[in-house]
Amino acid sequence: MKKYFFYLAFLCLPILAIAQDQENNSDLEYKSIIPVSKQSLLRDVDVIFNTRFAFDNKFNDGEFESSAFSANQFRLEIKGKVHEKVSFRFRDRYTRLHTPGTLDNMSRSTDIAFLRFALTPRTKLTVGKQCADWGGFEFDLNPIDILEYNDIIEYADNFLVGAAISHDLKDGKNSFGLQVLNTRTHSFEDQYKGKIPVGVTATKMPLALVTSWRGSFFGGKFETAYSYSFFSEAKNKAMNYFVLGNKFTSNNFSIAYDFQYSNEGLDNKGIVTDIVMPTYQFAAEDVLYVENWLRAEYKIQPKVNLLLTVMTNSSYWNDNPDTNATKKVVTSFGLIPAVQYLPFKDLNLKFYVSYVARKYDYSTYAENNLGVTDRNTGRLSIGIIAPLLVL
Repeated sequence: MKKYFFYLAFLCLPILAIAQDQENNSDLEYKSIIPVSKQSLLRDVDVIFNTRFAFDNKFNDGEFESSAFSANQFRLEIKGKVHEKVSFRFRDRYTRLHTPGTLDNMSRSTDIAFLRFALTPRTKLTVGKQCADWGGFEFDLNPIDILEYNDIIEYADNFLVGAAISHDLKDGKNSFGLQVLNTRTHSFEDQYKGKIPVGVTATKMPLALVTSWRGSFFGGKFETAYSYSFFSEAKNKAMNYFVLGNKFTSNNFSIAYDFQYSNEGLDNKGIVTDIVMPTYQFAAEDVLYVENWLRAEYKIQPKVNLLLTVMTNSSYWNDNPDTNATKKVVTSFGLIPAVQYLPFKDLNLKFYVSYVARKYDYSTYAENNLGVTDRNTGRLSIGIIAPLLVL
């Protein structure tokens, strides 16, 4: 009986071989999802998962509040070239609601979505939603590396739709930029809904003009990032914003200092407004924000970084109808020590431990008349920071 099975199997071998050959040929006939003619474009495209995950322990006025795992940051970024003189960049934030702005019609979760044209080797034109070039080094850093922003950047619309032109000088040490952007992502009515002061009306051209200069000196050891911005926030209500950023780097040590000054005819940030609203019912006018931000970093070993961030913000209400009141409403302080461990030489992945301490010191006038009291918060975090290049 066994030999009959042997003969049968021997007779079927050619048939099985033909079937196997047909199967292999069939596999070869399947087409790639990405056409072969387009695959060369991927050489100029990067896909990045900008991530920060942590176990956060929160404190309020010195009392333990809660502990939980959190996806603090996840921003998908795709950037590359589609032509020798045309590039693009797209970054979307998965930790923010995908609601469109009523002024620019762009999702609030989308940080960046622009095309960049190389007009000359040193001159570029950018069109679309982009980072407002405030200057300073706090906003220049990848958001996943900022454990908490100082108040101006935290409350501002930092990603705006518009057009920009930048030019690098021949010396390779200086560059200049000019942007014309929307002043905000939402319309005037939505931005100040229910809080529009009597007699204040929307401007027909809610635009911002941002000028910037970046310099590099002493072999790159000292860098500057300065800017001036003018915002048409409402009719006869403008905002003037200055940023002076300075950075010094030497071997394993670097220190950056930003000074920010925002004089606002109508409170764009809303910090002062949130404090005075229960009493005055309208958005604050003629407010001033003055900030200092300092970040020092020292690499004590190839795999270990020590970081310390110190920041302050002073908020003023110059238009307070109470003539006996002090102009300063609140001063906030921030202290962020952190330790980073980088286990891999060829991968930018960091384990970190940090503590974010914030204190809010209200003026005597604000405490007595606006119903606020001094407070402090804290956050102890253990986590991972990584801009993962997946393509």
